[in-house]
Amino acid sequence: MTTLIFGHKSPDTDSTGSPLIWEWFLKDAGVDAKAVLLGQPNTEAAFVAKRWGFEQPEIVRDVTDGQACVIVDTNNPAELPENINGADVQAIIDHHLLVGGIKTKGPIDVTIRPLACTATIMHQLMGDKAAKMPEGIKGLMLSCILSDTLAFRSPTTTPVDKALAEDLAADLGIDITAYADEMFAAKSDVSAFSDAELLRMDSKEYEIDGTKFRVSVLETTSPAAILDRKDALVAAMPAVAAEDGVDQVLLFVVDIIREEATMLLPNDLTKQVAKASFDADTSTDTVVLPGVMSRKKQIIPHLKK
Repeated sequence: MTTLIFGHKSPDTDSTGSPLIWEWFLKDAGVDAKAVLLGQPNTEAAFVAKRWGFEQPEIVRDVTDGQACVIVDTNNPAELPENINGADVQAIIDHHLLVGGIKTKGPIDVTIRPLACTATIMHQLMGDKAAKMPEGIKGLMLSCILSDTLAFRSPTTTPVDKALAEDLAADLGIDITAYADEMFAAKSDVSAFSDAELLRMDSKEYEIDGTKFRVSVLETTSPAAILDRKDALVAAMPAVAAEDGVDQVLLFVVDIIREEATMLLPNDLTKQVAKASFDADTSTDTVVLPGVMSRKKQIIPHLKK
């Protein structure tokens, strides 16, 4: 049976690139493996795959009973196929907090490390085989790290991630600043996406005291292009929340250049969360949060209501 490798349902660059990286590694070890996606990748992820010569992996919506699979860049059942506990999960490679809820058919390899990027962990797991990576795989790995660290601006960045990215860039003859600018420009072009798609594009479910939220983060070098759609995004929130089985969508627009986030405050609940979580001034329908760039480190751990 082919082993499927996939990340979370809202594929960003790490959840698109890392399955392809691990597909190469497993195939090199003689394993029949295939990278797949659980949703449409964002524009940056699509740009990165094309830039390094990869076709977009097939999108699958669920897995069958007994399907061999490797989970990367998440360990949260809410971000995985509905039948994940019926599949034969063989390994998890991740850099997020341990959520729990995945039931496996036997002991498996689980690697969760406090690094900024799944691809960095994969490089460590490869050991000596990392030296065999072809150019395209190196390019994917560099791209994943630059995306997840926002070119080292994010507080999630570790010296390990930065050193690996710099080594990969030197090996590939890539100027990190110029290449990151290309990636972020691609990420910032969201004109083709509907309001509902934008709210789901880079989002995770999170529960606070019985209230379920979809925490959406849009990282961009052109925040005005998103904030100009504020009214339409707010209007789409109730339908997205109802369809996804959550109580409220929380949207943060991260300005990569200014290193700040703008949170939309369309109602009393979002204002309550902003006040309790960030001690924010909630007198208007948006609030700017200076220095806030990481959902994993600066948003979700602080959410209260």
